[in-house]
Amino acid sequence: MAPPRLVEAHGVRLRPFRPDDAADTAVGCADPLTQRFLAGLPSPYTKADARWWITEGAPAAWAGGGAAYAIADPATDRLLGTIGLSNPVPARGQAEIGYWVAPWGRRRGIATAATRALAEAAFAHGAARLELLTHAENGPSQRVALAAGFRHEGVRRAASTTRDDGRHDLTCWVRLAGDPPGPTTRTLPDLPGGRLSDGVVTLRRVGPEDVPGMHRLHTRPEVIASRVPPEPPSYADIERRCRLTESQWLTGRGADLAILDATTGELVGGCALYHDEPSTGQAMIGYSMLPAARGRGLVTRAVRLVAGWAFDQTGIARIWAGTRPENVASQRVLEKAGFRREGLMRGRLPGTGGDRVDTVLYGLLATDPPR
Repeated sequence: MAPPRLVEAHGVRLRPFRPDDAADTAVGCADPLTQRFLAGLPSPYTKADARWWITEGAPAAWAGGGAAYAIADPATDRLLGTIGLSNPVPARGQAEIGYWVAPWGRRRGIATAATRALAEAAFAHGAARLELLTHAENGPSQRVALAAGFRHEGVRRAASTTRDDGRHDLTCWVRLAGDPPGPTTRTLPDLPGGRLSDGVVTLRRVGPEDVPGMHRLHTRPEVIASRVPPEPPSYADIERRCRLTESQWLTGRGADLAILDATTGELVGGCALYHDEPSTGQAMIGYSMLPAARGRGLVTRAVRLVAGWAFDQTGIARIWAGTRPENVASQRVLEKAGFRREGLMRGRLPGTGGDRVDTVLYGLLATDPPR
């Protein structure tokens, strides 16, 4: 199952390490981004550590049935990063791909090119299944997986250790020998230009800078009442949500959006589209606004923008929403955005006192006339 020692494809060269790679290896492995996401690296990482890897670590990977390559520039042969196969399971034809790219090699498509090249070489030499495991916070690495033809398969709970704060989940991406080479079609593509706007409201992906505003929003009593369970989130909960928004988007689970005043850029609310039933082309929308922004029609504009993007860009055919029966303001928002009332779901949500709360159901189809 081991691929050849030299692979040249997609504009990169994968070759064995050489002694003169030690300096570049040391700089690349000492880089904060590499240290953050690659478990097990010595810290600080020195040139002596790099020499050990070149003379002992990489050869041991090959001897164990895996592979360890330097990613090199075909024109200069300078090291740009490393890539390899680990944890081989020959009986299953399975191995894991892992890589890092040095700072001088980033933003050039090097990781994607190297991953494609190694995957093709591994499949040509008997591999049937390759896994690529990423930290949920590592959006660029997840984009590499998608670009190289890998598909999201699930989460490995507490599969990684870090030196700072214990164990972390890993997101599992898989490519089979018979899969297309990529890029993998995404369920939820990026917003065009990174945002949606009608000149009055602007929506963009939630990010770490939104933590204070999102915490204020989601700890409002009326917002808590619609949460499941109806309990206030901690500040740490909101921080984690904002850090993982890109991963949620890339894996197709949901699009978490900040609603901004288009004139001032101030965060005034939030809107989320959850792809809750991909097999039927259905998604759920939810939204909430800070008090100062209410009564101005901003949330109606936001819902229209999100629905239009979902229908035009994602293949979603139906969007549904639910409100508490007494939440007349939210029902008016949905009706103004073109949603139709479809019925009552009895006892759908848990209440604050152990009771169950009804939900009024609204739906919007891609074929409905625009409002």
